[in-house]
Amino acid sequence: MAGLYINQHVLNNLFYILVGVFAFSFIYDHSAAIRRRLLYSRVLLGACLTLAAVLCMKFPIYIDPACVHDFRQVPFLLGTLYGGSAVGAVLLTMLMLARTILYGFQPLTLIVYAIMLAAAAVVSPLFRRLPRPSKLFTALGLTFLLAVLTTFVAVVIADFQVTKPYIIYFILMPPFVMMFAVYLMETLHEAQLARAELMKMEKMEIVSQLAASISHEIRNPLTVVKGFIQLLQTGPLPRETEERYIRIALEELERAEAIIRDYLTFAKPAPKETEPIDVAIQLQKVLQMIAPMAHMHSVSLSSSLDHGIVIGNVQYFQQCFLNLFKNSIEAMPNGGTLRVTAEHRGTAVVITVSDNGVGMTKEQVRRFGEPYFSTKEKGTGLGAMVAVKIIEQMGGTWNIESAVQKGTTLTITLPASRVKPPTAERSVAG
Repeated sequence: MAGLYINQHVLNNLFYILVGVFAFSFIYDHSAAIRRRLLYSRVLLGACLTLAAVLCMKFPIYIDPACVHDFRQVPFLLGTLYGGSAVGAVLLTMLMLARTILYGFQPLTLIVYAIMLAAAAVVSPLFRRLPRPSKLFTALGLTFLLAVLTTFVAVVIADFQVTKPYIIYFILMPPFVMMFAVYLMETLHEAQLARAELMKMEKMEIVSQLAASISHEIRNPLTVVKGFIQLLQTGPLPRETEERYIRIALEELERAEAIIRDYLTFAKPAPKETEPIDVAIQLQKVLQMIAPMAHMHSVSLSSSLDHGIVIGNVQYFQQCFLNLFKNSIEAMPNGGTLRVTAEHRGTAVVITVSDNGVGMTKEQVRRFGEPYFSTKEKGTGLGAMVAVKIIEQMGGTWNIESAVQKGTTLTITLPASRVKPPTAERSVAG
């Protein structure tokens, strides 16, 4: 018996309602502007559910000379309950306009849906505050009561003939369809809230871990500085000893400053000031900056740099490769060679940084660039983390090949640009 009434037209009407609900949820979830403005969200809700209601009317379940049967009351009540009287009024206007265009104007239809609007608008403020189980039963009960009430009004006013299809499609089925639609709305909304809460928790976890790491790493050099200052206060010391203590204290303060600088680079938003960068010129400048450190570690520098243009922030570009070059030099405690190459390959600029240092295990390679992970005994991992972030901000990719006691090769691929840098400087010492 049920199969006679649950047919393709019923399923089509249900599909139109689901499309309206999913369309609202998808657009709402992906638009920050709509989420911030209540007016925008109500306009979106009204538009999506108007579409669903009009489709239900356009492709009805059953038509007889007296009445067109479909599930248009479901999106109508759904919009009024969630959006209030304003959304309900818009839905009523659009429903009557569509009804008039499709089948002609019917005063009884206007009376029926005006009664539904008034009742649903009164219930709406309370409905929105209810927990999900209560919303489901409220939606079911309200839809059923309104169907019975409006049917009674229609019989009294217009001597409306109540047929079996009318009872099935207007009184009995819509409450359950309405309950299902509310369940879907609530489930999608809870999923959005859960995802937002998860993202917030992840951000807080990162901040807390980063803060703990920074405080730990800064505490170490400050403890050293404090100790040497206390030694300097103990009494007269040889001039050479005082200078050594002061030099060590200054080095530790510089280390603390470097940790803070790396953290700020990682934490602050990507710079808006971007420009064409000639990678050969900028990499050569970084190699010149790092040369004293390389000399102190008995590391020789070798470079083969082709001119290629990328778009980015010059300061961040230099800091990225300064961090990577420092990591490579520190990976060669017994000396070695740092090789840097840059090649322009079609639509990309490929930069390789290789050393013949201590290398990394597969696990260390996998964790390269993670917060708080470092292969160095006193490292924070911030240098690599900052470098990786800058590469990704420039739209680039990176890949590491490494073997223990053989060395490491880092390959960075950045999108090339045809825009020329403002400077005419083109000479590079290779």
